Amino acid sequence: MIDPVLVESATVSTVVLCVHAALWNQHSWCAVGLLVQAFYSQRKWDRLLKSDGAVFQFRPAAGSSGVVPASLVMPLLGLVLRAQCASAGQVHLERFFMVVTVSGMVLALFVSLIALGVTRPAPVHACAAAGLSAASVAYAAKRTLTVSEVIEVLEVLLIFVYLSLIALYLLPRCFTPGEALLVVGAVSVALNQLIKRSLSRTEADGGGDPLTYLLPVLSVGLLLLGALFALLFRFMESETWASSLFFHTVTAVLALGVLAPWLSLFIGRHPLTWLWDFVTLDRRRLELVAYWAFLCLAAAGVVLLQNRRRPAGSEKRQASTTVRKYFHVIAVATFVPGLLYDRRLLHVASAGCLAVFLFLEYVRYFRIKPLGTPLRRLLASFLDDRDSGPLILTHVYLLLGMALPVWLSPTACASAGAGGLAPYAGVLAVGVGDAVAAVFGAALGELRWPGTRKTVEGTATSVLAQVAAVALLLIFDAEVDLDGAFSWVLASVTLVAVLEAYTAQIDNLLLPLYLLVLLML
Repeated sequence: MIDPVLVESATVSTVVLCVHAALWNQHSWCAVGLLVQAFYSQRKWDRLLKSDGAVFQFRPAAGSSGVVPASLVMPLLGLVLRAQCASAGQVHLERFFMVVTVSGMVLALFVSLIALGVTRPAPVHACAAAGLSAASVAYAAKRTLTVSEVIEVLEVLLIFVYLSLIALYLLPRCFTPGEALLVVGAVSVALNQLIKRSLSRTEADGGGDPLTYLLPVLSVGLLLLGALFALLFRFMESETWASSLFFHTVTAVLALGVLAPWLSLFIGRHPLTWLWDFVTLDRRRLELVAYWAFLCLAAAGVVLLQNRRRPAGSEKRQASTTVRKYFHVIAVATFVPGLLYDRRLLHVASAGCLAVFLFLEYVRYFRIKPLGTPLRRLLASFLDDRDSGPLILTHVYLLLGMALPVWLSPTACASAGAGGLAPYAGVLAVGVGDAVAAVFGAALGELRWPGTRKTVEGTATSVLAQVAAVALLLIFDAEVDLDGAFSWVLASVTLVAVLEAYTAQIDNLLLPLYLLVLLML
């Protein structure tokens, strides 16, 4: 019997070697060492989870800690984005992504050392791998980072420790160790950058690009807002009208009194007036907003229709795989027109959608009147084994998977990489590939991959569907020009499709990031 964890690790190893071959430097060597160390660490984490030796409660249905795929995401992204910025002459961003690369490696080392520190007896091979990896990262940091950048990496590590303790305490069974590393690590980097730039920002600096600051301010502000209410509602009842009034009042005060001025500090004007001018800039933007509003109504209709089909008094009837993949179709229909016609508007709209999703999840989780209880009942049909904790995060991960390549690609020149396909990584991996694999695998699949429930037919149709999607993009998007890179695109989507078949982590989050890394080489 083939171990799925070994196949998952081998697939990630192939991606690392591809990056190492294309971007050979001190940090790419560190990524190879980090891969070996993460492999040993994942085995220790898996044993801790199986023996209930972990201090916090992690997501039980994953079957794997996910340390290997999660440990390499941030370093690999930092490496490829740094290379893209260097080729475009963006020195400031090049230095930033170098810090992101080292920060990702340090966070991965920290998570690995936790597993090694609580393992008895001390694993000799794992400790040796961790020591060599830490030494290589320290040497590379000394050679490539300034003193202020090293301090910045340590600040990210400190923020990560505090946020991890808060998140794992308040949200048990929501993450695997790897997912916690990836999500909390990204928030730590964003929060550190916001604090750093807020302290150094002055009125003489003028207004910056709002797209640079909108997403970090919204996401960090809302996550901190959720942590605040989670602590407050441990000492007060949340299901009363008085608590509902308190919740909405505090949210409005913090949004208008803290987040809006915070964003104004960066962009040089009030966010609401900027947003109005931005959306009403031309007729096409208004048409896209109206089109997206229609798709939101369609998504709400799917939810209502599914709940009407549930028998009266039944709380256990779950939506089928095909019904859940309707939302992938809606996501593709949302993102493709934005990518084709106005990527800046899509960037802003997806950031605003993330804020709305998080706010509604708070309303559902805390049972805030009048929508809290209805939202719990409506979304219960769409739960799967990945929503084993108190939060429902599947729809948030779907949005993140589609939007992350859009948010990251403009920073690193969207035209770079495999023919300009980088911004479409989420559409290809999640919107097309994952949805097709699930639907066709469930309907037609007979031959299963060893050690998994996924089928070979599902993976094959996933690759074919992504290739067909690339062919359509060549027709409709003038910026997409493979110019001999088709074989690399085919290899990339095949590799990510195999990873989808064998990973037990949140594929909506992992697959687009790995495909983005490959398409940017």
